[in-house]
Amino acid sequence: MKNLITRSITGFIFVIILIGGIVLSPYTLLVLFTAITALTVWEFTTIANKHMNVHVNRFITTFAAAYFFIAVWAFNTNIMGSEVFIPYLISILYLLVSEIYLDRDDTIQNWAITFMAQLYIALPFASFNTLCFINTPSGVTYYYWYALSLFIFLWASDTGAYLFGTWLGKHRLFPRISPKKSWEGSIGGGVTAIVASQVIAYFIPFTASITPMMSHVLWAGFATLVVIMGTWGDLVESLFKRKVGIKDSGNILPGHGGMLDRFDSSLLAIPAAVVYIYTIMLNL
Repeated sequence: MKNLITRSITGFIFVIILIGGIVLSPYTLLVLFTAITALTVWEFTTIANKHMNVHVNRFITTFAAAYFFIAVWAFNTNIMGSEVFIPYLISILYLLVSEIYLDRDDTIQNWAITFMAQLYIALPFASFNTLCFINTPSGVTYYYWYALSLFIFLWASDTGAYLFGTWLGKHRLFPRISPKKSWEGSIGGGVTAIVASQVIAYFIPFTASITPMMSHVLWAGFATLVVIMGTWGDLVESLFKRKVGIKDSGNILPGHGGMLDRFDSSLLAIPAAVVYIYTIMLNL
């Protein structure tokens, strides 16, 4: 019971902070997700160094990831041009070249984990900016509904999966990686997210100068894609934890584990959402 209370309180605070950071302004988005990116990469590289017998430069890798989010934010807001990416490129070159002078036996593994942190964590979070800024004839507009909807779909899916899985779950989805997940729970989570998408499609403010009118079918497709990619994202992190022999990625969020535990689903869902919105939703 105590753990349930702790988990509920932490979850509530987490949701409020995340929604507030996205909704309030592009500057709160910048501060919040720069911190989230840095904490998640630091956690990932710490796990790798401790459990995989590698020697990743956590400071530079984390700095590069956090700066990459800032650079993409600045580029998307038109505050700076492409020159904003130069420090990021320099840090990447440093991470490559520095291994030459360290004479370690695990050089390739160090490179692999270093750049996995950039591709697996930093790139998805940086691309989150693309969901928040829409180019219009009058300039760049901060439009947070796509980004906020993505997390609403993930939360709805998690809730539905838990309820339907507890009630009906009999057939394991992926027992080798995550024994608790069931097909019934996953399908129930998908249905819950689609219902949430229809509510959003009905109530979301529509501004013709920013985005075209989105049909209920397109919103349902968006939710379905987020659920599928979110499930894979969860399984990817579960496989990573299983391979290194840990239960939680960290303990920064009481009752919920670490940052990677909280954002695992979004790491695959965000890039997929960018592709869907910019190739389908904004072109129909």
